[in-house]
Amino acid sequence: MTRRWLFADQLGPHFLDDPDQPVLLVESRAVLARHRFHRQKAHLVLSALRHRARELGDQALFVQARTYAEARAQVHEPLSACAPTSRGALELLGRLPDVEVLPERGFASSRADFERWADGRTRLLMEDFYRDARRRLGLLLEPDGGPVGGHWNYDSDNREPPPRQPRGTDAPAVLDVPEPWWPEEDEIDEEVRADLDRWEASGEVSFVGRDGPRRFAVTHREARYALHTFLRKRLPAFGPVEDAMLHADWTMAHSLLSPSMNLGLLDPVECARAAEAEYRNGRAPLASVEGYVRQLIGWRDYMFHVYWHFGPDYGRHNYLAARRKLPRWFADLDADAVQAACLSDVLAGVRDRAWVHHIPRLMVLGNYALQRGWSPQELRDWFHYSFLDGYEWVMAANVIGMSQHADGGLMATKPYAAGGAYINRMSDYCGGCRYDPKQRRGEDACPYSAGYWAFLARNRERLEGNRRMVQPLRGLDRLADLDKVVAQERGRASTAP
Repeated sequence: MTRRWLFADQLGPHFLDDPDQPVLLVESRAVLARHRFHRQKAHLVLSALRHRARELGDQALFVQARTYAEARAQVHEPLSACAPTSRGALELLGRLPDVEVLPERGFASSRADFERWADGRTRLLMEDFYRDARRRLGLLLEPDGGPVGGHWNYDSDNREPPPRQPRGTDAPAVLDVPEPWWPEEDEIDEEVRADLDRWEASGEVSFVGRDGPRRFAVTHREARYALHTFLRKRLPAFGPVEDAMLHADWTMAHSLLSPSMNLGLLDPVECARAAEAEYRNGRAPLASVEGYVRQLIGWRDYMFHVYWHFGPDYGRHNYLAARRKLPRWFADLDADAVQAACLSDVLAGVRDRAWVHHIPRLMVLGNYALQRGWSPQELRDWFHYSFLDGYEWVMAANVIGMSQHADGGLMATKPYAAGGAYINRMSDYCGGCRYDPKQRRGEDACPYSAGYWAFLARNRERLEGNRRMVQPLRGLDRLADLDKVVAQERGRASTAP
C-alpha cells in the first residue's frame, strides 16, 4: 500500500484505508516559529503527533524536520494524502513530487456534496444545508423522512439563562452536572513540555498564553472515552443552557470535544449517530441531542465548506471598514488589565486554557471587537492561533462572516452585536462588575451597552438596507444623548475597559 501522509489534524483511524497502511507523520518546527501560537495549543498538537507515532510503532515513519518540504525529501517513496484543510497545505502538496491527493475526510459532507447542494441557490443558509445533511445521512428522522419530534431545529428551546447563585450561600452558581473526563499526562507530554521550554528559551519560538496541564485528548482512545463520558453524563443537560455563561463554570455542559474533532481523532458522523442512540434509547432529551448533532453535521461542516466555496478572497472582506489594530492587552491575553467582568474572565479563560465555549467567543470577545471596529483579519488570526481548536478553515467563516459581519451578510443575516443587557440575561457576570449594563454614559457605563450604540451609529449607512436591522437602527433616533455616547466611546477607543 502507498504510504499515507497524515497531517496533524488527520490523526484518527478513519484517515487510513487499512489499519495496517504505512504512515508518514511530520513534525515541522517552522510552523511553530512562523506564528505566535498559544503555548497549550503547541503542546496539544505536538503531543497528539507523537502519541500517534508511538501508537503506530514501526508502521509509521515519524520525521522531525524544519519544514514539510525537507521532510518529504527524506522519504524516497510515493505518498498519498487526504486533502488537507487549508489552501496553503493543499498548494504545498501540489508542489511536492509523487504525492497523490485524495478527497477530504473528517467531515459529514464532502466538498462535492456541498457544491451540489449550493448549485443554483441565491442564499446559502446553514439551516437549509443542515436539513439536507440530516436527510442524506438519515439522522434523527421519522420513517416517513420527516424530522423526529416534528421539528428540524430546537434552538428556541436551548436559550435558557444560567442558574442563579443559591440563596443564603456564598457559593457561586454552577451547573449540577458531572465533571467532564480529564486526561492524565504521560512521558510524551513531559518530553513535549521540555522541548517547548528549550525552544522558547533559545528564542526560536514565542508563545502567547500560559502553560498548563493538558486538558484535552490526544489519542483516539482518549477522545472516545471523553465522548462516552459526555454522551452518558452531560448530554442531557447540554441543550437548554448551551448559550449561557457562568464565571465559576467554564465547562457548563459542553462536550469539550472540538479540539479532538479538529485533530481528526473523532469521526463527526459516528459521534452524531452515537448521540442519536442516546435519544432513541431514552437517555437524553431531543432538544439536547438535536443541538449537538446540529453542531457536528451542520455548523462545523458548513464552516469548512464556506471556507472553500467563497474562495481565497473571502478572508479579505471588510464590509464594515473596521481597521483598528488589535490592542496589545487583547493580543497578549492580559486579562488583568480589564475591569469589565465578562471580558476579563473570558480573556483569562483563553490565557489559561486556550478554550472557551462558543457564546463567550461570539458575544463577549467577538462582540467587543465588532463594536470597537478592530480589523477582522487580525481578529481571525488571533482566534486561529490562540484557540486549541482554531484552524484557518474554522476561523475564516466564524470570524469574518459570523462574528464580524465583514462579508456583508454572505453568511449571517445580521451583525452579532449586543449590549450589556444580553450579557446580563445570559450570564452571572454583571452582578459583580464595576460597570452597570443599564448605563451607557459616565464612569459606570457598560462598555458593551455604550459600544453597541456607538457601533450602530458608526455603521448606520452600511446597515440601513438590512431588514433585520431596521428596528435597532430606529432606536438610534430615540437616544437624546447619542452624540455624547459616540464621543465617549470614541475616547475609550481600544483601551482596556
